[in-house]
Amino acid sequence: MRAVSPAGRLIRGMFWRQRRDTALCAAFWSLHQVCEALVPVAIGLVIDQAVGTGSTTAMLWSVLGIFGLFTALTMGWRSGFWFLSKAMVEESHALRMRVVRRVVAGQGIRTRRQSGELLSIATSDTEASAELLELGSRVVSALLGLTVATVVLLRIDWSLGLGLVVGIPVLVLGLNALGPLVGRHTAAQQQAIGRAAATAADLLHGLRPLRGFGGVDEAARRYRSASRTSLRANIGAVKAGAVFVGASTFTTGLLITVVAALAGWFALQGRITFGELITIVGLAAFITDPVLNLADCVFKLATARASAARVAEVLDAPERVSSGTRTAQPGTLVLDDVHAPGLDGVSLAVEPGELLGVVTGETATADAVTDLLTGARPPERGEVTLAGTPVRDLDITSLRRVVLVEPHAVDLFGSSIREALHTGADHDEATVDRALAAASASDLRTDGGTGLDRELLDHGLNLSGGQRQRLALARALLADRPVTVLRDPTTAVDAVTEHAIADGVRAYRDGQATVLVTTSAPLLDRCDRVVFVHGGRVAAVGRHRDLLARPPYAEVVLR
Repeated sequence: MRAVSPAGRLIRGMFWRQRRDTALCAAFWSLHQVCEALVPVAIGLVIDQAVGTGSTTAMLWSVLGIFGLFTALTMGWRSGFWFLSKAMVEESHALRMRVVRRVVAGQGIRTRRQSGELLSIATSDTEASAELLELGSRVVSALLGLTVATVVLLRIDWSLGLGLVVGIPVLVLGLNALGPLVGRHTAAQQQAIGRAAATAADLLHGLRPLRGFGGVDEAARRYRSASRTSLRANIGAVKAGAVFVGASTFTTGLLITVVAALAGWFALQGRITFGELITIVGLAAFITDPVLNLADCVFKLATARASAARVAEVLDAPERVSSGTRTAQPGTLVLDDVHAPGLDGVSLAVEPGELLGVVTGETATADAVTDLLTGARPPERGEVTLAGTPVRDLDITSLRRVVLVEPHAVDLFGSSIREALHTGADHDEATVDRALAAASASDLRTDGGTGLDRELLDHGLNLSGGQRQRLALARALLADRPVTVLRDPTTAVDAVTEHAIADGVRAYRDGQATVLVTTSAPLLDRCDRVVFVHGGRVAAVGRHRDLLARPPYAEVVLR
């Protein structure tokens, strides 16, 4: 049996979750199409049975019947649209939340897509994927409307009905053959738009350093190139769509013209009545709607499936780390003979209440230690345990409640300083002030005249590098986890501020485990113990001032 693709599973899941509302939408829209198909039939009957006979009673019943038909037609469309809108809003929101959780959850995902592309997938692609629910209801209702029209035509004249029975499937299959062309252009368009968005996001995020070394012109050139590629892809998709719409409109019009011409010829020959002629012409005009509806569904199906494939790719992306089922508890955090890129059998323990410094001159080693301590990557060999339990067996969400890492790269969220400091718990002003003081960031309360309500631009770009770093440190202190890992938290501050932060962190985290992965001498001087990792192995353990007697250590921390 052929395996179902990730996109196929995603689409099936969408229809299953929204089965009630999509079924109701399909039912009401089918009612609308059937009533619309019966309108020319009713008009033909009125002409033959009421106008032709001059019966007042028949005319009255005809008026009431047509009024009821149009009432059912209108309410069927409105009701179906209400249920569809509800299903699409709920499903697009659910998909958006799944993508966001997948990207930002503790496990993380392995993907080559840039942040801008992931943002595009989480917004526009999730919404486009949910449009598949609409396409399903439209196809069902359009096919039912065509069936009713065909049956009526077969009853009036078998040759006309047979012509539609043969012509409509050929027309739909011919239009469906253009679907892959539209799909390829649409996929290329979405890919190009995502890359342009990623380039723009990177440009805005790095605007300040770009200005510093004069790289704005080159960055702008790269964005123009990505934007032009996106424009060309968009034009290609529009051209493919125009070809599709033109072909569907022309062939449908040709089919209707042939049917109407034959009906007029049959009426002149007396094979059908004048009322039946009106019915046939009306049905021929009605057929335009479901046929073009099906053609539009084929066109939009290509776009929606391409979006669904991109969403499914993110949802099915492999996790960076696995999540266990056991609940994490505070305790000793241990690296036992671990091997990873940059580490060759490193062992160390972080005791409760200890302020531990980890020193290395190699970036890969510092990355590995940080990631292993926080469960962001599994070791190639060896074991990482928390309170005696292997980290691989711990639920990643509960682990994040016990162990927090504040990376060197600062990301601030929120529209104000107060929002950027929010960690999910309500803190009184005294606690916030204490954390700000420990991070030597009390000036953020007084600068600008609005205090903590000062507006922040995206990622805090209206703050200096030192202010952003100190604000992120204050946020990490406010989170108040049993174990906090800080990676180079003072690289953007001056020497006086660095000493103040060292004293502040020591006092604020007193009694709780803190790991400082840093080469900052003031921070290391406040540590209870320092572990020096050199050449991938633990080269020395002791107090900072004692380790300064070792030339390799002194070279790293005093340069």
